[in-house]
Amino acid sequence: MRPALLQRRTIWCPTLLGWICLVGLTAVPCLFWWFRGESFLSVTARQPAAEILVVEGWIGIEGMRAAAAEFKASDAIAIVTTGGLNDEHWSEKRSSYAEMARYELIRAGVPENRVFAATATQVETQRTFQMAVAAWRLLQGRQPLPASINVFTAGPHARRTRLVFAKVFHPGIRVGVVSWTRAAYEGEP
Repeated sequence: MRPALLQRRTIWCPTLLGWICLVGLTAVPCLFWWFRGESFLSVTARQPAAEILVVEGWIGIEGMRAAAAEFKASDAIAIVTTGGLNDEHWSEKRSSYAEMARYELIRAGVPENRVFAATATQVETQRTFQMAVAAWRLLQGRQPLPASINVFTAGPHARRTRLVFAKVFHPGIRVGVVSWTRAAYEGEP
């Protein structure tokens, strides 16, 4: 019989190799996300020969100039701007990001008869979804519906925006995305 101090027992604690594996399994994905997460989210996947370019109006004036250049370089026949009302809840004259974007696109040289504004009214929550619904409603008034669209948005919003628009513009319309980044932007972790 052995003394109590020398008895063999099972300990539920990882060994040194086990700790290295556990730290590696958590550290590698975190480091990847820290250094490469933004480029993963900032995807550009255009639909070839998309008939409509949908532009999210909240991306600003510089974004509108880039969207105008994208429109001129593409085969799109029209631009639909989306956006909700600005954040001045107590103002009687709330303006629409979609209307402001339309104005900036016209100033950037896009013909006025090819730019349409789709203002989302309820944007306190689920903004991207509400903007996609507003664009869908506007395009349903056009016959025939386009076979494909491209959505122009800011950098890391691209992957999610494409997913939301694809769900709203379900089966018949293919959705592509164009990720835009400000010229002065310096990507940092």
